[in-house]
Amino acid sequence: RKLLGLQAKTARVVRDGSEQDIPLEQVIIGDVIRVRPGEKIPVDGVIVEGASAIDESMVTGESIPVDKGPESPVIGSTINATGSFLFRATKVGNETMLAQIVKLVQEAQGSKAPIQRLADIVSSYFVPIVIMLALATFATWYAFGPEPVLLRAILSTVAVLIIACPCAMGLATPTAIMVGTGIGAQHGILIKDAAALETAHKVRSVVFDKTGTLTEGKPRVTVVKPANGHTENEVIQMDAVVEQSSSHPISQAILEEAKRREIILHASSEQFETVPGNGVRGTVSGTRVVSGTERFMRSEGISVDALRGTIDEILDGGNTITIVAVDGSAIGVIGIADTVKPTAKAGIAELKKLGIEVAMITGDHMRVAASVATQLGIERYFAEVLPEDKASAVMKLQQEGKTVAMIGDGINDAPALAQADVGIAMGTGTDVAIEAADITLINRDLRTVASAIALSRKTLRTIKLNLFWAFGYNIILIPVAMGALYPIWGIQLNPIFASVAMAASSISVVLNSLLLKRARI
Repeated sequence: RKLLGLQAKTARVVRDGSEQDIPLEQVIIGDVIRVRPGEKIPVDGVIVEGASAIDESMVTGESIPVDKGPESPVIGSTINATGSFLFRATKVGNETMLAQIVKLVQEAQGSKAPIQRLADIVSSYFVPIVIMLALATFATWYAFGPEPVLLRAILSTVAVLIIACPCAMGLATPTAIMVGTGIGAQHGILIKDAAALETAHKVRSVVFDKTGTLTEGKPRVTVVKPANGHTENEVIQMDAVVEQSSSHPISQAILEEAKRREIILHASSEQFETVPGNGVRGTVSGTRVVSGTERFMRSEGISVDALRGTIDEILDGGNTITIVAVDGSAIGVIGIADTVKPTAKAGIAELKKLGIEVAMITGDHMRVAASVATQLGIERYFAEVLPEDKASAVMKLQQEGKTVAMIGDGINDAPALAQADVGIAMGTGTDVAIEAADITLINRDLRTVASAIALSRKTLRTIKLNLFWAFGYNIILIPVAMGALYPIWGIQLNPIFASVAMAASSISVVLNSLLLKRARI
């Protein structure tokens, strides 16, 4: 209800040259909508005119307003803080991010955690045992009890059945799961099901993908070192022509550099082929161009020995390298750097405080991985890992007896996310990665990884406390209801007081679960 209450009720749509307020249900994809300062953005879309700072805290949990301009995406139900702008609706109705969040939270709150099976198993034995105890109680009171024998036997039997009602056991897990998943959604942590929330508390090792997760995923060219008489612009031009057909972040960085240098790309590549984790190759006007890693060059039979000093120098600077070769001869090396996310170091420090080992996995060269790992305080890392081998790296940690969480954002992370005990996807990542993950972090703040694990631990602690009180209540009070105190103090439990005690037990479990709302994550 809280999430649904965030929705705007109307939208100011520009139609036929005029602005008109219409109910949210009547907005269609493609509508251009005006948002004024202080208003809620009605649906998801992309800004076409104007700029503003937008408070996205209700969806992402990020308190600082985000600056947006033309071509920037906007999320429905977030609040426009300052400027006025026009945006084009791209998702409406059940397709908006808020609607998807509501759906996920609903599914998670209705799912059953593995620990619930314990309560279910106990209940399956508990009920027939209670029936037998009730019959034994009746027989004992009827045979040995004082007058009125039948009345006392019936009252004690009814008291046993009331006091033994396993309501609190049934409420112990789902109430805590409901509160836990709700809190997660408010902090930008989407938990797919109760099992994921429970498993997360066991995590002892967290593996981060580097590009796009620990780093911004927007690399830029930092250095160009030509060879064999070529110029920097020639190296960039030959590489950029081939990279035009690739959507990889490194390809985009090289194209951006070509644009910055005002290099005109007349030709286009033929027989283009991308080799995941290695590079690209293609033919440009009859010339064979290969671009990628040192490993890729060796597999293509291209010697880079003459560039050894240059490669080492660029790698020592913490850059990723792309070697460019034309017709089997290397013509230069391009150094590319990707900035580390501002919250990465703090996020890793938070995980270490929780006693969790942090590891990094990347397809980059060992020296680049070492540079980033040192910068972030990561002791263990896997470098030069091909996309298809990421799941194997996760499996290696699992074979060491660790419960592993994997954090990624790309299509190539999906197998590793599925392999991990808990897969965590960045909300800014691809749909495939999000689908493969158990938990999705809507915001880009890596401190939220520790928050998700802390939330899991607190939720499990609450569930265990609930189950302890639920079981303890029955173990203590069933003998009282049977008449254990009568021979000592002459006390026989009235069914009315048994009813009060049973209700109080259920209420205490619910109240204990609601205390989770006060948890600081």
